[in-house]
Amino acid sequence: MNLISKLLAKIPQKIYFRHKNLLWSCLLILGLTLTQISSHLSTTTAQQPSSFSPREFRGVWVASVANIDWPSQPGLPVAQQKTELLNILNRMEELNLNALVLQVRPNGDAFYNSAIEPWSGWLTGKQGTPPQPYYDPLEFAIAESHKRNIELHAWFNPYRAQLSPNDGSFASNHAAIKYPQYAYRYGKFIWLDPGAKVVQDQTFNTIMDVVRRYDIDAVHFDDYFYPYPQRGQEFPDYQTYNSYKASGGNLSLSNWRRQNVNNMVERLYQGIHAEKPYVKFGISPFGIYRPGNPPGIVGLDQYESLYADVKLWLTKGWVDYLAPQLYWRIDPPQQSYPVLLNWWLQQNPQRRHIYAGNFLSQLQVSGWPVSEFERQVAISRQRASQLSLGNIFYSMKMFRDNVAGVNNVFKNYIYPTPALPPAMPWLDDQPPAPPMGVQVNSDVISWNVDNIEDVRSWALYQQNGNQWELVQVLNSATNAARVNPGTYALRAVDRLANESLEEVVTVQ
Repeated sequence: MNLISKLLAKIPQKIYFRHKNLLWSCLLILGLTLTQISSHLSTTTAQQPSSFSPREFRGVWVASVANIDWPSQPGLPVAQQKTELLNILNRMEELNLNALVLQVRPNGDAFYNSAIEPWSGWLTGKQGTPPQPYYDPLEFAIAESHKRNIELHAWFNPYRAQLSPNDGSFASNHAAIKYPQYAYRYGKFIWLDPGAKVVQDQTFNTIMDVVRRYDIDAVHFDDYFYPYPQRGQEFPDYQTYNSYKASGGNLSLSNWRRQNVNNMVERLYQGIHAEKPYVKFGISPFGIYRPGNPPGIVGLDQYESLYADVKLWLTKGWVDYLAPQLYWRIDPPQQSYPVLLNWWLQQNPQRRHIYAGNFLSQLQVSGWPVSEFERQVAISRQRASQLSLGNIFYSMKMFRDNVAGVNNVFKNYIYPTPALPPAMPWLDDQPPAPPMGVQVNSDVISWNVDNIEDVRSWALYQQNGNQWELVQVLNSATNAARVNPGTYALRAVDRLANESLEEVVTVQ
């Protein structure tokens, strides 16, 4: 709104229509005068550059199962647990990563205070035992992430009960103890039956409890629904399936299993958004939908093996983002990163976000060069118009230990500047109010932080030719930034990354 329009908006309509011509003449003179005055002030309405820095999701998985990423071992002193997590977040901030995908329910257990499921043994050393001195790891992780303008995506495994027989005994309130008839030994795992209603309700209620009580940004699933097939062993859910048939069900075993998974995905998508419309729901499935999709691709058939009809979820819009695990190199023809990415982008009629999952651990496991990931990110970016809007890397350990000098490459070449995550207009497209009280004093830009309930952070851009380049993302409690001479734009950003109109200032 220009200056004259703002002034007119303050005038009662009755007076405005009676004396419209006279008012316009007076306000025009006043507006010209104020414009001349404002040209001598640091705040300015300078000609706007044509575009702002693009959005990009930059996530990393932090696995707690088997202490892969955090904590480094079970039963560490609380102070050390906190220090390790802070080191992870500080490293993410240093590398301009903006989303932590933190595993909070690896085995039907909890990395948070739960009345439904036991404390994780991966945290305290014994399942069911709380941390001493007491703290809530999820609450701590959320607060520290948001301080650094990092989203926290709470990562749940829906049905795994035990990774291996060496993981220790179950606590008395674990689902495998409460529902032993639906807890199956399958290979080295114990798996809860996805077809049993009590198990479905346990998973749903556990996740919704976290959605209600914690300020998470998203709920996240990975590729585990039904377990990966064990050679020569059938998943032992025949009793549940026979009960389904006895009650009048007529689906085949495979279709029934897929229906169980589909129902959970749909139920969660609806439940999460009914409780908190701004909490996202994302899934990271195995990277191949079915062999031959697209032609020439070979590998595991997750549709028939994991009973995950991922294409259906995209078609129905039951996810806010999909992060297919594209854990292969660019060049092999049988599982090619760009070929698979292109296929997934074509299965997206509801226009959800696609964030490729990248197997960063191959730096250590198979000796992949860091340049492979430079190329993979570049390929993802080239398809931004098709809603390829970011990447998630497995796992944090590579960044934590700077394997193969990966941090230097990411900091200097892949993510040298910060980025806001992409907005999701189907969840909310209403921007917050613009910053108030923006002013310049020498080389410091300051603004008010009162009455900012809908503000998660502040985005500070600097003009560079015809572009606004994002130079800082500041948390909502910040009210000033020291800058070099130049023209800057400050925007408020809400929790879904919607941005306000900008306030523009010039620093001499």
